[in-house]
Amino acid sequence: MNEHMTLPLDLGLELALPGLDDTAIFQRLESNVRTYCRHFPVVFQRASGAELFDERGRRFLDFFAGAGALNYGHNPPRIREQLIAYLMRDGILHGLDMHTVAKRDFLERFHEVILAPRQLDYKVQFCGPTGANAVEAAIKLARMVTGRGNIGFFSGGWHGLSLGALSATANRRHRESAAVALGNTAVLPYPAGPRPFPDSLGHIENMLVDPNSGFDKPAALILETVQAEGGIYIAPHEFLRGLARLCRQHDILLIVDDIQAGCGRTGRFFSFEAAGIVPDLVCLSKSIGGCGLPMSLVLMRPELDQWKPGDHTGTFRGNQLAFLAATAALDYWVDPALALRIAGHARLIEAALQSGLGAMHPAPGHRGVGMLWGVDLGAHGGGAAAARVAQACFHKGLIIETCGRGGSVVKLLPPLNIDTEQLEEGLSILIAALRETCAA
Repeated sequence: MNEHMTLPLDLGLELALPGLDDTAIFQRLESNVRTYCRHFPVVFQRASGAELFDERGRRFLDFFAGAGALNYGHNPPRIREQLIAYLMRDGILHGLDMHTVAKRDFLERFHEVILAPRQLDYKVQFCGPTGANAVEAAIKLARMVTGRGNIGFFSGGWHGLSLGALSATANRRHRESAAVALGNTAVLPYPAGPRPFPDSLGHIENMLVDPNSGFDKPAALILETVQAEGGIYIAPHEFLRGLARLCRQHDILLIVDDIQAGCGRTGRFFSFEAAGIVPDLVCLSKSIGGCGLPMSLVLMRPELDQWKPGDHTGTFRGNQLAFLAATAALDYWVDPALALRIAGHARLIEAALQSGLGAMHPAPGHRGVGMLWGVDLGAHGGGAAAARVAQACFHKGLIIETCGRGGSVVKLLPPLNIDTEQLEEGLSILIAALRETCAA
């Protein structure tokens, strides 16, 4: 049921569920490209923390969190209050790439709280508002710096739907929707997946050293350390370290797309920290905007910042409210409380899934890290079964989505700071829906 996967729905119709809100205006005037509203056919009105409420006052727990854009929940008070105060003092809202107080505050705080403690020497490029914008900028910069055109990407990877990002996205349906050749990229085997490649690193090394491999030396390799849309598959740390070594040896830039797995989703601020690697470029978006405000960044080693003024611009790279919200969100990372909370919640999720799914025969697989988990129904009806689980959860008051090949994985993406009681409630709903669906 994820927008990135093949949907078993008529793209002209919403789900016909009784007793739900009037959505006729959306069906009449909004493009058929809409996706999530088909799965959750109510009209939402307000939200707080991990809770959503529709216009009739019905409550839903949110295990989707804006597809990862709401790591700190809906309307977090510490961020909301600063946004209101900024608006009330006539703070600048749109600033292009001009110097502003809000941008300066973000850069200072980001360096102080995130970069300096990790000894990361990065310059920051503000891109357009979406994650795909950051990917486009990183790919373009890598090609410009190295003078090479090829980009290596990985099976199962997801990087966006604009043409450059789509050329490095593995989903076949979306690649076909481009209706043009997606060139200057080459796919490589990811080490984890439905059919794991036994020696991905060795294969990549052979492709690089064999003069007859047919693999043009790339400007960069781009990957997610945890493939979220690909089905919650985690690259082993040994693979990531080996890949970083290969990139250094062959003068290839390593781009980590941390758009969904970053900003604490896997337990640390950056998903690559646990592997002990330092990418050449990092793409951030989604929750870097603090509370869903659009913002995206490329972090780059200083010597890679070879842009000339105006080489890569965008009108909405100066969203001052996003700078303000992002700065306020960094307060969560000043002490280890949030990381400890994520670790505790991760243990709770794993235990609940282990116990709840273990009672089912055969038990669906589950995997994850931090607060990014998936329940794999590939052997229990695949995408159709996962869609029924998500729909059953919706009827029980839980917003949850799917991912993976054919949408066969139910994806857990709750806010990082969700209350323990709410997390347990949502897990109970999910397990009940899984048991009902898989027993049917």
